[in-house]
Amino acid sequence: MSAGAGLEQLLGQVTPGRYETYESLLDALAESQVWMLLWNGQPGSPDAQYGNMEVGGYGYAPCVTSQQELAASGWDRAHEVVTGREIATALFPERWGIWLNPHAPGGGVGVPWLDLRRVAQGLGQLPAGPLRITEPNLDIAQFYALLSQNAHRTPAVRSLRRCWVQPALGAAYLAIGLDLYDTGRHAVESAQQMMRESVAAVPEGLPVSSVAMSDDYDPVAMWLRRNSRPFFDRDVPAAHAAQQAGPGQGYGYPRPF
Repeated sequence: MSAGAGLEQLLGQVTPGRYETYESLLDALAESQVWMLLWNGQPGSPDAQYGNMEVGGYGYAPCVTSQQELAASGWDRAHEVVTGREIATALFPERWGIWLNPHAPGGGVGVPWLDLRRVAQGLGQLPAGPLRITEPNLDIAQFYALLSQNAHRTPAVRSLRRCWVQPALGAAYLAIGLDLYDTGRHAVESAQQMMRESVAAVPEGLPVSSVAMSDDYDPVAMWLRRNSRPFFDRDVPAAHAAQQAGPGQGYGYPRPF
């Protein structure tokens, strides 16, 4: 079975809540070709512009999954054939998703930009959405204390935040948001070393991950910026840095349609 055939077969199986099937769809999309519908211009021309549609407040570029689906759609303008990974890499920084076969019975399937980011960077590298993110409810004061001590000795670290992340698939984990004064190689390596030295105080079996607060596209960093306060903050008095934010409001991916 070709990647394209697998993609079309999976499209017919995706329904809300079936995250395993949706994950398989994303995997097939990365290796498949899609026919992007051009509203203006020709492929490669300066005036080329993808079509656009809005669903639930999010923008999507419509596309089809094969030459046969292109004919079935009745699209009479130009199109551009690219791989799923290529279009994901191009669109997610602009916060655009793609909509697969919108002409199909049922309206096709939307892949929001956060999932295109995963397609572009590797599904195994980023947690599967939608994410359920909350304040952590863990009795691990020793870890937080050691992490704060090590952060104090790491000049590159401005502040630290924390949250509990439950992916749609896979184990939940504690995420530590790293806010650095700069994102140069030396600063990043020193922060990574700080984390390695600190995880010795983490109870066995508790997964811990870190996220760069400078990443404008990471949903965990986005949630932390909106819903949490630092538990370590070099720039404010320690009494204020120790304050915790109220209950998280939750942040996740747009629902896969």
